[in-house]
Amino acid sequence: MAEVRLVVQGDDFGMCHAVNVGTVEAFRHGIVTQASTMAACPWFTEAAALAREFGIPLGVHQTLTCEWDFLRWRPLTDGVSLVGEDGTFRRTVAEAEAAITLDDAVRELTAQVGKFAAEGVEVEYLDLHMGSSVPAAYEVVSEQLGKPFIYGPVESRRFASIETLSDRDTAQKKPWVLEYLDKLTPGVHLLVTHCAAAHPELGAIHRPGSDTYRWAEEYRLSDQAIVIDPEIRQAIEDRGIELTTVGTAFAAA
Repeated sequence: MAEVRLVVQGDDFGMCHAVNVGTVEAFRHGIVTQASTMAACPWFTEAAALAREFGIPLGVHQTLTCEWDFLRWRPLTDGVSLVGEDGTFRRTVAEAEAAITLDDAVRELTAQVGKFAAEGVEVEYLDLHMGSSVPAAYEVVSEQLGKPFIYGPVESRRFASIETLSDRDTAQKKPWVLEYLDKLTPGVHLLVTHCAAAHPELGAIHRPGSDTYRWAEEYRLSDQAIVIDPEIRQAIEDRGIELTTVGTAFAAA
């Protein structure tokens, strides 16, 4: 086992077709090792099929918010506190945190986990979408499922570091990753990415002109370029870094 181990995670698998296509490419031909998957989203069924086909390790990207203008998704359950006036999830973590009850959150997140079993795919871990809306709910579902919630107070300490590639200017990403790899210390590190293929739908899910809009297309396409870049793969090999998953790394901890 290498001294330095790196989990490269692709978030939002199942959100839309472009994300699914990009995530599969990033797993098969890049450095992504696992995918955090959104069961409440319209393209989850395709994501599950792709995971079965290509053996992609999955986590539950526990979802209690929906940030986009034109791509709106609804809860799987009927908890009144989960939704805004349009019947879809609330747009921000702050709005969700102020409104959602623990009971509604636990029931919804349990239903999201249940969709993985219904599609015949296993869950290695749980994390969350956008931010922590109902902190106690994530721990309850993790305990019920018997899988680690990797942003929880206990599991997060197993990582030597947790970093996100995505919200950086495109020109700075490759230099940043190379420096990041140079500085990794012994232990397990988590690098979170948001991958997507260049499909027109990315530019159509949100109105231009906001910080959120950068997450729709710009950040995802530039992340995609990094994770499939052969120079990044070579840099990982040259430094003796072992690519791994949460399931493998935590099992060996």
